[in-house]
Amino acid sequence: MPEPSPRELPDVAVDAWSGVHRGPLRAGEWVRLTDQKGRKHNFELVPGKRFFSNKGHLEHDDLIGREEGFAVASSAGGEYLVFRPLLSEFVVSMPRGAAVIYPKDSAQIVALADIFPGAHVVEAGVGSGALTCSLLRAVGPHGRLISYERREEFADVARRNVSRFFGTSGEEQHPAWSLTVGDVAEELPASRLRADRVILDMLAPWECVDAAADALVPGGIVCVYVATTTQLSRVVETLRAHGGFTEPHAWESLVRDWHVEGLAVRPGHKMMGHTAFLVTARRMAPGERVPMKKRRPAPGAYGPDYTGPRPADVPVQAEDPVAEL
Repeated sequence: MPEPSPRELPDVAVDAWSGVHRGPLRAGEWVRLTDQKGRKHNFELVPGKRFFSNKGHLEHDDLIGREEGFAVASSAGGEYLVFRPLLSEFVVSMPRGAAVIYPKDSAQIVALADIFPGAHVVEAGVGSGALTCSLLRAVGPHGRLISYERREEFADVARRNVSRFFGTSGEEQHPAWSLTVGDVAEELPASRLRADRVILDMLAPWECVDAAADALVPGGIVCVYVATTTQLSRVVETLRAHGGFTEPHAWESLVRDWHVEGLAVRPGHKMMGHTAFLVTARRMAPGERVPMKKRRPAPGAYGPDYTGPRPADVPVQAEDPVAEL
């Protein structure tokens, strides 16, 4: 293979397991076409095959061998931009079994759960594999990602999507990844695994707090992804009541585009609003507990109507006889 010129970069090393390629487009790669109205089309390049749309067709052979970042015209005059899809673009257009974790939340998980190269991470459940791709890229080939999924059909979709993104074939998978079909609340304790991070994306993550605590090393992080306020409250209070975690931090991220044309600078008409809540907490060392909070909860926060988990320093409040009159 000829040496690249000073203004060229070689292809990304295969053993980096990045899911990214440099250089000319090649057969078997996926490309992303964007038309003049911003509509997106993703497909795999196959020699001799055609891409069809309402603007005619394109020959795959006319794309293979060209450097990405070019415009091409279809047989009926439609114009398309041609690029390799980014990870953030791939996950929102890939086939789905379960709903995917969107890039704005995946980015928050990778950054604020501090997923690092070489980390040992537990993920439950795997869904369609969107977050799995981000986690695998973050831990790298020398880390480890152990994923759990209760439903075989979702696991099958995830396997195909992860293989498609990282360019594997047949039974080959990312060397850092293992996927188990089963309930993480049962499988994780039985495995006796130790992990730096535990990521929970499930209907009742509070049921897995004990299993996460047992698996996490001191200083490790549990990160929980939940969609509703009732789930948010239950998981935060369960983490507090456990006593082996720092004060949980809960948040959500909202993304708003901006329209910029000359003097017409304004927020976009569409925005990516609520998708889910994220919660993180750090594991205390064995036998250590978080110091009691000096700030008292708001009046009524843990009143008679509250029936969820209760922190150890919050007493059960008696019924207010005045309120019953």
